[in-house]
Amino acid sequence: MQMLAEMRLDARENHVRIRSPHGALSLFLRHMPPPDGVKSRGVVLYVHGATFPSALSIAHRFDGRSWRDELCAAGFDVWGLDFLGYGSSDRYPEMTGTAEGHPPLCRAEDASRQIEAAVRAIAGRQSVARVSIIAHSWGTIAAGRFAGRCPDLINRLVFFGPIARRGGAGDAPASPAWRSVTLREQWDRFTAEVPPGEPPVLSRRHFAEWGERYLDSDPVSRKQTPAGVRTPAGPWFDIASAHHGDLAYDPAGVRAPVAIIRGEWDSLCTDADAHWLMSAFRSSPLRRDVKIGRGTHLMHLEAGRYALYRESEAFLCGGDTAPGE
Repeated sequence: MQMLAEMRLDARENHVRIRSPHGALSLFLRHMPPPDGVKSRGVVLYVHGATFPSALSIAHRFDGRSWRDELCAAGFDVWGLDFLGYGSSDRYPEMTGTAEGHPPLCRAEDASRQIEAAVRAIAGRQSVARVSIIAHSWGTIAAGRFAGRCPDLINRLVFFGPIARRGGAGDAPASPAWRSVTLREQWDRFTAEVPPGEPPVLSRRHFAEWGERYLDSDPVSRKQTPAGVRTPAGPWFDIASAHHGDLAYDPAGVRAPVAIIRGEWDSLCTDADAHWLMSAFRSSPLRRDVKIGRGTHLMHLEAGRYALYRESEAFLCGGDTAPGE
């Protein structure tokens, strides 16, 4: 029965390719509309983080249900963007050779232009003026840069585990063009934030299934030893730069309502980071800071994911301002 239900859900998914700001390279978008008979609540674009694409985040089903499925059931048209170098989008030409000797690929400005291309294509296809965005981790830097440049295209922003500016000394370390990320590195990264003595929040069974699909996201992943997925290194460099005092966008330029949603164990979005961002988003008319217990930076893969679903859904649905205000 579960397999039949998933097949029906998958039948509603549409795949779209659009031209990227890099001319010959194309961007991949996945789209799922609400079920028939469900009242429309608008359009949402998911912007992924540094190491895995939309299929492994918003669209990945744990025990038959994904974040996207939940948002669609609530009435949203949900789109997922794969940045160049990730998932089903084209790879940068530099990723076919050595990672050294080239600047880090997919920096924030480049990524923000890719988001703009996606949003304009989605708005045209859906006949809407504005799109809401859910962005994760480094994706919040690119989305914030885009939102500051194109405020008229944004409805609401959900920043999940956003990156803030910190006061580290010196410059960010030099970076190659791209890097390969193994399953061992992902597992270690996904579980490192859980405090000693606490029960796991990420299922080994779920990770095993997710891991195979992660390797599938790069056609040459299993040709490497150990197997690893090539990812542009620009996002890593942007995060390091932000932690050395150089955040690649100005939060004061964001004029849309914004929600910060984070896990209590998230080391990349701490209480201090969220406090700084709440103050820095001073042009936003509505700001919300939501901290969810027993969650890490990868909460959308964890036991607490449904709390993340509900909080993001509630913010996107609106209805949180008094009439006439």
